[in-house]
Amino acid sequence: MLTAAGSGYSRWQDLAVTRWREDATCDDWGSYIYLKDVEDDRLWSATYQPTGAAPDLYEVAFSEERATFSRQDGDLHTTLEVVVSTEDDAEVRRLTISNNGERTREIEVTSFAELAIAPQASDTAHPVFSKMFVETEFVARFGAILATRRRRSPSEPEIWAAHHSVAEGEDVGKAEFETHRGRFLGRGLGVRTPAAAIDGRLLSRSTGAVLDPAFVLRRRVRLAPGAAVHIDFWTVVAESRADVLNV
Repeated sequence: MLTAAGSGYSRWQDLAVTRWREDATCDDWGSYIYLKDVEDDRLWSATYQPTGAAPDLYEVAFSEERATFSRQDGDLHTTLEVVVSTEDDAEVRRLTISNNGERTREIEVTSFAELAIAPQASDTAHPVFSKMFVETEFVARFGAILATRRRRSPSEPEIWAAHHSVAEGEDVGKAEFETHRGRFLGRGLGVRTPAAAIDGRLLSRSTGAVLDPAFVLRRRVRLAPGAAVHIDFWTVVAESRADVLNV
């Protein structure tokens, strides 16, 4: 489910993959992509939420197979296409950034989603307890973050989720990752102004039983005048570790 502002949630069978609460006023729960101009430290998002930064132009189109968010911010034009795979239990957010200006730009692109991997009713009733059973890891060979919910009994089914990205264009430096929501957002801050996106700090690469799980991936890209880059952020769900890596 997606709103015109870019908020929403992902579901798999009867499980909430990402955390979401109904809030018509703030509408600030969802899977987001942040963009930051390295030169002038300006931060905005590929959709209107979560930063609320006002674009020069903003258009949203919903069709049967995808949702498309287009915005213009100065000389940069971004298009975000959100598609759910018809073959696998996966969704992809394809971001295209075009530089229509006359100078080269370096942009940090950071994905963020707060994880639930639990029935929505259970997560809403006991969110702190629910977070305690999620563990994360990073698989360098695939550049993917994995998350699983520890089973409390042998009869409980396994659930695994993965998040990775693929870039087409000029990459700068190594991809970064984070799985601790609190470290990414910072003390007392929220999704509108995450500390790790604003101050340029390196992501901490935390994994394990982080108690506040999230998927966060960052890539830095360079765009020459007239150039464009594409980054696909994939989120996959499966019943085993092997299956989630093979999708």
